[in-house]
Amino acid sequence: MDVKRYTKMAYDDFEDMVFGHSLYPVSTGFGLEIGAGYTSAEVNYAPRPSSGESKEKLIAEYEKITTDILQRMVQVGFPSVVLETEHVLQMTTNPEWGAEIAHAQKTIMEEYHDEYGIKCALRNTLADIRGGRESLELRGDPYNVLMESFEQVASSGADMLSIESLGGKGVFDTAILRNDLPGILFSIGILGTLDVEFIWSEISSIAKKHNVIAAGDTDCSQANTAMFIAGGLLDRKLAHTMAIVARAISAPRSLAAYEAGAVGPGKDCGYENTIIKAITGVPISQEGKASTCAHSDLMGNLVMQCCDLWSNESVEYHGEFGGTSVQCWGETLSYDCSMLNTAIEAGYAKVFRDVLMVSDRYRDPQSFILAFDNAYRIGEAIVKDGNDIYLRSKNAAIEACDIVERGSRGQLELSKFEKASLANATKVLNSLTDEKDVFIEAQMDKFKAEMPEFRPENYGY
Repeated sequence: MDVKRYTKMAYDDFEDMVFGHSLYPVSTGFGLEIGAGYTSAEVNYAPRPSSGESKEKLIAEYEKITTDILQRMVQVGFPSVVLETEHVLQMTTNPEWGAEIAHAQKTIMEEYHDEYGIKCALRNTLADIRGGRESLELRGDPYNVLMESFEQVASSGADMLSIESLGGKGVFDTAILRNDLPGILFSIGILGTLDVEFIWSEISSIAKKHNVIAAGDTDCSQANTAMFIAGGLLDRKLAHTMAIVARAISAPRSLAAYEAGAVGPGKDCGYENTIIKAITGVPISQEGKASTCAHSDLMGNLVMQCCDLWSNESVEYHGEFGGTSVQCWGETLSYDCSMLNTAIEAGYAKVFRDVLMVSDRYRDPQSFILAFDNAYRIGEAIVKDGNDIYLRSKNAAIEACDIVERGSRGQLELSKFEKASLANATKVLNSLTDEKDVFIEAQMDKFKAEMPEFRPENYGY
């Protein structure tokens, strides 16, 4: 497996990072450039459940979605857009379904590009069908079907390939319920990283073969789970400190996709993407205030700070007063991008970036660590031991805790509950061994004994 580790930062200074610009822009689709000096909306959608009854119904649904988005973009005068099709299960388990839908969408996109000159591209995010309710089967038959599905969409119209991979998920769910920090570090930093490397080596070679873009992964299944359990300022189910540790460790895990050949744009629900961009220089998609149709977060403006694509997370296709849901959210996203692009053209991009960031910076520890200056510092902690997947994950977690502790001496307010949790997390993390093999062996033994469904062979052990 050819993996290129990151041992230094792509950007010399966090001040150099800004929305609409990446060090390694991506050209894709019909005339679209991502990270080359402007931002574009990335509209994400889900079909109505009834449309999944047959392949024909599903194709018709996606044709309507595609036409609606492009029609609204042209109608209101927006120059570019990305469509993200996140597969429903049957589109990945039946590779020809996903392929035919990609072809149908791309055909419509080509017509609109030829007729109106709109720059557009299609991202396909496949469903990770390797996990059931009880256990994961990461390297067996479901893996082969998943890769066949990637092959088929790549040859049928998808411009960019993505996935929200599930490696480490079962162990993480057990660890987070117990506030088990070493278990969280093991599930995301070790198991997650090993799985991301494994699948992205093949996804990247499929993308190369079909001359499409291997875009990127996200730690939706773990870090976003922690973020959602932690909730808002009224919630006490999980300390927000635990959520920041999960988020910090998610960065080296998602980084593994780029080490195995992905080139961006990183996928929208990877809130860790600002850290990824700082390390790699690849373009990123982000979601925030315009994803309230899907979920709430505590950093709706801040995450726009360095985005190259701006997304709504996902919305079910249905009617609204202002048109269909995809038209309404696509228009909202595009107006945001128009504002960002005007700031770039006027020479005020960094001022506007700072306004977006500071507006949420002190809202919560989760937003605080992802402010671009702090995200950069977590990146530095990762690349310091970039060749060791354990140490870099541990470093990221410790750095996130240190950043929050320093912040709490200033304007970042922490409750007694959060302060106690932070002190405990720092103590536990600093007490861990520096030896990767010693850590892995101890965690393997622990989870094999406690989780009958845990299968080390999923990760090459």
